[in-house]
Parts: sequence; structure tokens; C-alpha cells
Amino acid sequence: MGHTGSLDCVPLFWGLARTTALLDVDLVADAPDRLARRLLAGDLDIAAVPAVSYLRHSDELLALPGIASGSDGPMMSAVLVSTVGLDELHGATVALASGGPTSRRLTRLLLEERYGVVCRYVPGSRDPVSALHGADAAVLFGDAALRAAVSAGRSPDGPQVHDLAGLWREWTGLPFVFAVWAVRRDVARRRPDAVAAAHRGLLSARALARTENSRLAARTARWEPFDAPTLESYFGRALDYSLGPRQVAGLVEFARRTGHEAPALASGEWFTAVAGAAAGSSWSDA
Repeated sequence: MGHTGSLDCVPLFWGLARTTALLDVDLVADAPDRLARRLLAGDLDIAAVPAVSYLRHSDELLALPGIASGSDGPMMSAVLVSTVGLDELHGATVALASGGPTSRRLTRLLLEERYGVVCRYVPGSRDPVSALHGADAAVLFGDAALRAAVSAGRSPDGPQVHDLAGLWREWTGLPFVFAVWAVRRDVARRRPDAVAAAHRGLLSARALARTENSRLAARTARWEPFDAPTLESYFGRALDYSLGPRQVAGLVEFARRTGHEAPALASGEWFTAVAGAAAGSSWSDA
């Protein structure tokens, strides 16, 4: 099972460990874009893949129902840092961090369509300290973005930090889905019971993490550069692991605005490649 290794995955893996589901799972950490490539290449059977990668390859991939990674408002771990206001970035240089294709695409969509600015995009760093070297603005995601978001509240004189999911929510009124948990269609056909078991494990892990959020935050704060209240807010309120009707609507809207076909899940055609029995109650959201 592929994951990013960032803090946004910690609640799910806390739940997987606490429910003993990890005993049956081999975990692989990698950058989001590389996870998608490895899933498509057959190196992984299930992985958290960027929404952009899923939309591009929905003919090969199936999204596990009911579970994703995103936010229905500010997420804190996908941000655009800038030396000026967003409407002042016309002609500016924007550095796009490698590894996060959905954050990069959402940034371009927001700047070009919501703010009407045309920018020069260059490769960027995932390090919040050096992200703005040679650039007027920079995209950060994952733990680096979270550090920037937390620092912004303590350093009002520093660069502006704009939460990408928050900007999307203000613009569309919808949640934003950064990643889905996906399986290759051929794996779903060959091993529906195993994939269904993994899906149930993720849903159970999510539910347990929700009930143990305070304990999870306190434990995580022991080895991470964030205090427990920050992590409790991040895990419990900023992150959204749902893929319900509103999240699906947000994903469909993102697909429409970026020129992709709406994924099959939008019409409720869950796992049509899987035998009927496996695609029924076994796949429903808990």
C-alpha cells in the first residue's frame, strides 16, 4: 500500500496499527507523483494518488469509495506563499514544488481563472526556507506547507501564506480532494476480496483515528516539530478523509475546470469492473 509518508497520512496509519490491519499490509512511502507512477506500473496494488493523476488515468484506476484526502476549507498542508497579494502576481515568477501535481494544477487554476493573472512557472523547492529564492511566490505541500502555515500565524511580517483548499472553497463553495485511494482495475478484477478487505481496513482506521484524535495528536507531537493543539486541529478539523457527495462534487468540478472527463464515481458507478457481489455491500462506506 503506497502512501506519502507525510503527516496527512498519520491518522489513517494510526488507525491501521490500532486495528491490527497493518499486519496484512506492506507499506511503501514515496512522493505523490511517484506513487501514481508505481501504481500504474504494477509495483503497487493500492495507493494514495494525486487527484490529477487519478483523473488522467481513471480508465486504469478505481477510487476506493468513501475515502480520500482533502479539506472542506483551509487544509494547512497545501499553500501558496507569496511576497505580494495574489492579484498582484501578473508577470511574476511562481515556483512549483516537485512531487505534488494536484497542488501545482490547483495553483495555476486559481491564479489564472480566479485572479486573472498570467505567471511564469518554474521548478521549486519543497523547503519553506528556500522556496522563494528567485521567485515571487511558491507552492508548498505536505509537512513543508504545514510548517509555513503555522509560522505565518507567528510571523505577521513574513510572506503571505494562502491556503489552496481554502481559496477553492471560497471560489466554488465545495471541498477540495487532493488525493484518492486507488486500485488498478486489473487488481480489483483478480482480487476483489483482498481489495475489499483493504478498503474496510482504511474505513475502520479512519473511524478510530477520529475518536482518538487527542491522543494521536499528543503522541505525534513527541517526534514532530508541531505542538499537540496544532496537530489536533490539523488532524481533526483541517484534514477531511471523506469522499461523500460534496467531496465527489468538488472532484467533478475540478475535473470540469481542468478539462478532464468526470470520473465514473460521479454517477455512482462504483467498481463496475468487479463482480457484482464484491461491488455491492462489501464496498459501501461505513
